[in-house]
Amino acid sequence: MVEKSIPVVTLTNHNEPLQHAAHSPSLLVTLESAKIDAPYQCREGFCGACRVKLIKGQVIYNEEPLAFVREGEVLTCCSQPITDIEIELF
Repeated sequence: MVEKSIPVVTLTNHNEPLQHAAHSPSLLVTLESAKIDAPYQCREGFCGACRVKLIKGQVIYNEEPLAFVREGEVLTCCSQPITDIEIELF
């Protein structure tokens, strides 16, 4: 059986990379678990307040967000990394 690797989350303005735990429901929860002050409001993908710049890597949405998401951006409240990613908080 092949073990699935744990995606690494790197923030442009943070020293230590984070590991996205398999049980974590979203990227936002991973950030909060690491005591990173990340913006959010609805936690459902409706408002877009948790928008971050996706510099590299890929994420998947738990459910397609209703908020407008530009190319190169991702909503942390309703997404999970599927590869190692690098993000920048706005």
